[in-house]
Amino acid sequence: MTSTIQRFLADIHALRPRIERGAAEMEKARQLPADVVEGMKEAGVFRMFVPKAHGGFELSPPDAVQAVTALSRLDGSVGWIAAIGGGVGLAASLVSRDLYNRIYGEGPDVIIAGSTQPGGTAEKVAGGWRVNGRWPFASGCRHAEWYMGFCAMSEGGKPLPGAVPGMPLVRGIVLPAGAWEIEDTWHVPGMKGTGSHHVQVRDAFAPETNIFDFEHSESCVPGPLYKVAKAVFPLMQGAVSLGIAEGALDDVVALVKAGRQARWTSAPMRESELFLRELGGIQADLRAARALLERDAEAVWRLALDGTPVGEPHLAQGVQTATWVIATSRRAADACFAAGGSQALYEPSPLQRRMRDIHVAAQHAMIQPRQYVRAGAALLKDAEKDVNVSA
Repeated sequence: MTSTIQRFLADIHALRPRIERGAAEMEKARQLPADVVEGMKEAGVFRMFVPKAHGGFELSPPDAVQAVTALSRLDGSVGWIAAIGGGVGLAASLVSRDLYNRIYGEGPDVIIAGSTQPGGTAEKVAGGWRVNGRWPFASGCRHAEWYMGFCAMSEGGKPLPGAVPGMPLVRGIVLPAGAWEIEDTWHVPGMKGTGSHHVQVRDAFAPETNIFDFEHSESCVPGPLYKVAKAVFPLMQGAVSLGIAEGALDDVVALVKAGRQARWTSAPMRESELFLRELGGIQADLRAARALLERDAEAVWRLALDGTPVGEPHLAQGVQTATWVIATSRRAADACFAAGGSQALYEPSPLQRRMRDIHVAAQHAMIQPRQYVRAGAALLKDAEKDVNVSA
């Protein structure tokens, strides 16, 4: 590891007392406490993917996986905000250079919230676009300085055609926080601290510089990291779930070391071969998940350093990995919750929070089992290529 990531990980671990103190407030307020956000800024969490030229860390994907996993191991909501904030920050490199410089003009510790759903419309007007819409799941919106959303574009009241027949043209928009309204909709069982409310825009003007093409825009900043942004997004999802599950395993180990003994058993859990077998199996699953996630992060970074374009096979593999990692992590976290027994039911127990968090995280559309279809299709396409070459 580089000295940058070593220092960053040390600063992340130093956040533990703040996060533990703020846990109850986080659950009640359904957002990160201001003290935790400030600590994250001080540690550099929101500058993970910001270019060094703008004062950021410009972390490689392997280092970013380490960082997001460590944050999620402390708390799922904290890790999620780091992953989403980092991912949106990467997407921000696709905007115009003028807008990018305005976003980071006063420093690298900028929080950007966003939603990937095309929940808005943008009507062509003189000099730009008139934007209206409502977007869900804007994680971190209470603390954000900028927001990003996606719109169906129109002109003269008629939808502009997209590349796919019958589908409208969709573009990303970026506007300062003052242009958006927050709806208090984040009433959910887990990941409460993410504050992933709905946000709205009503009749706001977006100049051309604030519109970007997510699928085809080139990065406005140099560097290999920004050439593989799309391949990094699913890895961050996997890192969150892995960190939550590793944190749950930490909690169980702490309980066992403290002498926990299940009711109607003759010995402490640490002396039970049946329990130790289960504990070893959980650890093995999480080691496998970490190894796969780290391997894919290294592969993405090699693509970036080699200048290899990121294509559908690479993206499909990343989503496949994230989907498997989160499913494996969820099973591990559930097993840890069960091992905690009745003690894990009470609110002070971190096990019940981790269990709730990981199940909410697993609902994200990017890592549903149906996403394996992409990897299956890519596999068959590669097999067809091999057959054609051999013929």
